[in-house]
Amino acid sequence: MPASDPRAEQTIESVQLLRVRMPFNAARSAEPGNESIDEFNASSRTFTSMESLMVKVTTSEGLIGWGEAFGHKVNDVTWAALESLVAPFYLNKPADPEALNDQAQRAFHAFGRTGPVLYAISALDIALWDIRAQIAGKPLRQLLNPVARNRVRAYASLVHYGEDPREVTLQISRAQGLGFEAFKLHESSYPAVAAARAQAGAAAPLMVDVNCRWNEADAAAAIDSFLPLNLRWLEEPLWPPDDLDAHRRLAARGIALAGGENASGAEALDAALAAGALSVAQPSIGKIGGFSAMLRYLSPRTDAAVVVPHCFYYGPAQVATAQFIAAMSREVQLEVPLLIWDEHLHPLHAARATLDLPDIPGLGFTPDMEVLERHLIDSRLLGARDPAGRGER
Repeated sequence: MPASDPRAEQTIESVQLLRVRMPFNAARSAEPGNESIDEFNASSRTFTSMESLMVKVTTSEGLIGWGEAFGHKVNDVTWAALESLVAPFYLNKPADPEALNDQAQRAFHAFGRTGPVLYAISALDIALWDIRAQIAGKPLRQLLNPVARNRVRAYASLVHYGEDPREVTLQISRAQGLGFEAFKLHESSYPAVAAARAQAGAAAPLMVDVNCRWNEADAAAAIDSFLPLNLRWLEEPLWPPDDLDAHRRLAARGIALAGGENASGAEALDAALAAGALSVAQPSIGKIGGFSAMLRYLSPRTDAAVVVPHCFYYGPAQVATAQFIAAMSREVQLEVPLLIWDEHLHPLHAARATLDLPDIPGLGFTPDMEVLERHLIDSRLLGARDPAGRGER
């Protein structure tokens, strides 16, 4: 980096970890009678609140950047990775996201190509890109693409309703009432998916995520049954999710296969795309390495795959995904969980079909600090002395 570059004059002075837990209402009319997903899935009825594991990075010149690590029920482990390993590695280094991302991934490669260490790197990378865009005086999307859009459309990501066709119909109708025109289910049975298609209409984009539910034979049978329903994609049909040969055979049956949220880094996702195992790439910014890893997905793929980032967040990673989608060459929709929140952490935190992005330098994540404080369950400041006396938990 040239010495005249203003980024060279700023170092990372502190990293604050903030763990926020906010309750939500999924508006189920009844308890699911046949829940076919495990309790670690965020669309399960066992989830009545959702966590956001955020980082607040402050530079030596006083700039503040926000980021978020994927976590949900693994947040204890991701927190430990941030607190003991990853955040200390970033402290006192120049606030250059790409250089630090490369250094961190090299330093910690022995800890795996996915999981809490990479989630921690992702959070810090998002925060540093926030700072980089502030230095440039541009909204982050315009830093990535000067002709980025200022508005993004969203599709409704429904939770699990126990394979109940009546409940699925009700929830698709509720999403339509909020202005959504595209929908993703977390059901896996034909009656539930068919009910969604009937309510959504023949032309509405309809996607199904089964969370790695089937073996190849069961997936093949399900795909054959779903063919008349005109699905936009079938997401993560197989266990294990990295069986590229099986995915390629299933893809030939006529429904586009989606995945990548749980790939072992960008390299593994690229390998799946190159092998023809996936038609829809779903990198998750809080898992895959932040913006630095996502940059390769800004432009259309030479392998003809469509990139639609995964986004089951409500904190800085939601805003980051929206900024990234706004900068993409191809217009795609943002995933938004169909949840009801008693309070909103920031202006974009709601189930809405259209998001107008803030026209301010940086990421544009502006939390309501009173809401954040009410739902804060843990905080730790690393690096600088905590003026509020909350350096220790």
